[in-house]
Amino acid sequence: MKFRHPRRRRRVIAGAVGTASALAVVLGAGTPPAMAAGATHGKDVAGAAAPDGKAPWAPENDEPSTRHKALAPSATPRGSIRASGLKLSVPAPSGSHSVGMVGLHLVDKSRTDPYVPGKKPRELMISLFYPTSAPSGHYQAPWMSSLSGAHFLASRGLSPQQVTLPTTAGHVLAPVDTKLGKLPVLLYSTGLHSDRAQGTALVQDLASRGYLVVTVDHTHDANEVQFPGNRVEVNTMPSTAHSSDTLNVRAADIKYVIDQLGVLSKGGNPDAGHATLPTGLTKAVDMSHIGMFGWSLGGAAVDTAMQLDHRIAAGANLDGQFFGSAPSKNLDRPFLLFSSGTHNRSNDSSWRTLWSHLKGYRLDIQLHGAAHLSFSDNEWMVRQEAPLLGLSQSQLQQQYGTIDPKRAFTVQSTYLAAFFDQELRHKSQSLLNGPSKTYPEISFVR
Repeated sequence: MKFRHPRRRRRVIAGAVGTASALAVVLGAGTPPAMAAGATHGKDVAGAAAPDGKAPWAPENDEPSTRHKALAPSATPRGSIRASGLKLSVPAPSGSHSVGMVGLHLVDKSRTDPYVPGKKPRELMISLFYPTSAPSGHYQAPWMSSLSGAHFLASRGLSPQQVTLPTTAGHVLAPVDTKLGKLPVLLYSTGLHSDRAQGTALVQDLASRGYLVVTVDHTHDANEVQFPGNRVEVNTMPSTAHSSDTLNVRAADIKYVIDQLGVLSKGGNPDAGHATLPTGLTKAVDMSHIGMFGWSLGGAAVDTAMQLDHRIAAGANLDGQFFGSAPSKNLDRPFLLFSSGTHNRSNDSSWRTLWSHLKGYRLDIQLHGAAHLSFSDNEWMVRQEAPLLGLSQSQLQQQYGTIDPKRAFTVQSTYLAAFFDQELRHKSQSLLNGPSKTYPEISFVR
């Protein structure tokens, strides 16, 4: 799939990032990439739209609203946050295992990158999170690498001097807990123009429950991806891109990642620079039990990827609208539709279409009080940044719903784990049979 490229220079950031003033981009000063792409992506929307033409779960809403300007440092209340710096956090994993992590650089020489000029091979960065029994001596990975993290903050009108991004639970290069045997694999695809880090809370939680979870940055669709050598690639997706085409690229990315996991499982090292691998990793990859989940456009990508690659045995879509022809094709493998409180089959025809074509086990659940952004790490982080971003409580509720972030995470992680435990580990889960008094926020859409 090759898109036409608008006349603009490919943006590459290399070396050190400049001062906070050079980085600062005032929120609301212009249309962010997600919104710009969203206007075109609406062409492929199969579901019903909100009165303003933009469904609240549509790709253009993958990122927080940028209608509110960030406060200038001098306007920070009492100057306290600016003086000490705001340290963001995401919830700790709830499983019984400590978590290890490693990042890999993959180069697919069989494909050219559709988002940049020339015939350059498709490059990806992925992170692998897994259970470890020996985390000591291995530092915990940052939520995002320093240069891409600075770019991420700048796009929100913030700087590393104002905000420190979270530390993950993943201990870099910690050995895999081989006592657990081969680990079922889960792949994660994030929202349009989002970063693989946006799924960290759920990803590391699933790893702590005994899964090997692989997060994928879809280069030049993502707003920023940091590669070895201090190279940061940013969003260069042309405004003419259709959502169905974007999903096909993502599905091909996922298939290639699964191929490289196969290389790992046979004792190989797929990293382009042959980076050091965690001890025990090559023996831990269970290629016979693979699942996938994603948020927003990444959730839509799950169906497309499952149509392309039959090795994906089960899939889950977190509040993402479907595009293209994939939902109209029969799928005989288990699938979970997990929606926010304002989205479901009742107002999204793409979900109704897919539902009628799901021929295997299927489940449709709704998290009341949640909004579209509640399924990303922004659910936690933006609430913490609210004073710096100038967001009121009512504005936060409009974007993230009324559910408490801790509760949202608990419910999401519990039901995701239950679904994949049942479908990949073949452990019966009564929680999935119907409403639970323990989780009254969840309703089952029959």
